[in-house]
Amino acid sequence: MAENARHPEPRYGNRPTMKDVAARAGVGLKTVSRVVNGEAGVTPDTERRVQEAIEALGFRRNDSARVLRKGRTASIGLVLEDLADPFYGPLSRAVEEVAREHGALLINGSSAEDPDREQELVLAFCARRVDGLIVIPAGSDHRYLEPEIKAGVATVFVDRPAGRIDADVVLSDSFGGARAGVAHLIAQGHRRIGFIGDQPRIHTATERLRGYHAAMADAGLRVDEAWVSLGSTGPERVRAAAESMLAGPAGVTALFAGNNRVTVTAVRVLAGRERPVALVGFDDIELADLLGITVISQDAATLGRTAAELLFRRLDGVDETPARVVLPTVLIERGSGEVPPPVDA
Repeated sequence: MAENARHPEPRYGNRPTMKDVAARAGVGLKTVSRVVNGEAGVTPDTERRVQEAIEALGFRRNDSARVLRKGRTASIGLVLEDLADPFYGPLSRAVEEVAREHGALLINGSSAEDPDREQELVLAFCARRVDGLIVIPAGSDHRYLEPEIKAGVATVFVDRPAGRIDADVVLSDSFGGARAGVAHLIAQGHRRIGFIGDQPRIHTATERLRGYHAAMADAGLRVDEAWVSLGSTGPERVRAAAESMLAGPAGVTALFAGNNRVTVTAVRVLAGRERPVALVGFDDIELADLLGITVISQDAATLGRTAAELLFRRLDGVDETPARVVLPTVLIERGSGEVPPPVDA
């Protein structure tokens, strides 16, 4: 009772302050500030007393004043391609975790692969004074961001580089991954290999196509133009492309799918065929391990975390030339890519 008499609880309806915490713990305001902000210079025993006082009083740091002092809003914006795409789930979560570690709020939105919508979202985030942006670009011209970047909005691009400006970017090795995947099919004896990819204006699609051509050239194999198809990843388009490549005695004996959505449709097409066809997909997909699908796996969570950590380095004042970080991919053999070609192929 005497303890409570000396340091009464804040009155109901009043938010406890650092002064209340200092009084309860018997320390100065600066000591409480150091503990709250994770700064050095506090003994373990003193830190324990301050933490006990914080818990007892239900104290919560008032970020508003801190943010105003620093001239920042403690928020960042994330522009994704498609919120429904499972690839972006772990990427978004990783960005959110890093933002939380830095006391920042994450706001995200989907461009739906529309460059105009991307620009609209980015500028809307900037109008709300986010401190930084992480963008998976849909467009190929990002000069509209130059005034925002000059005004101090840190910006990092993920999965694809910015167009017509120099900016930080974190990528997966699309070229190397596709090259390895196609080389794996060649090693199984395939010589007629089809490639089905995304829209040709998308950086990852062209890089994976480049990897396909490199692997075929490495093996001295020609590429028939009928074996390559870029375009929408909608099921109808992908199905038509796959069936066309597989048709006839001179059809392809293996397929390389340029992303997870293409892989899903390719699996459905191949499931209905009597003659086995080899398949390697870029991106892992749900149940791929149970279905035995060989994939080139990229780590979406590491992409997101790397981009977010780079963003907060910039927000902390690190001033370097724009970074280009390329993360490796991994070939995971599960059976579908190890199917040999027919003996009469």
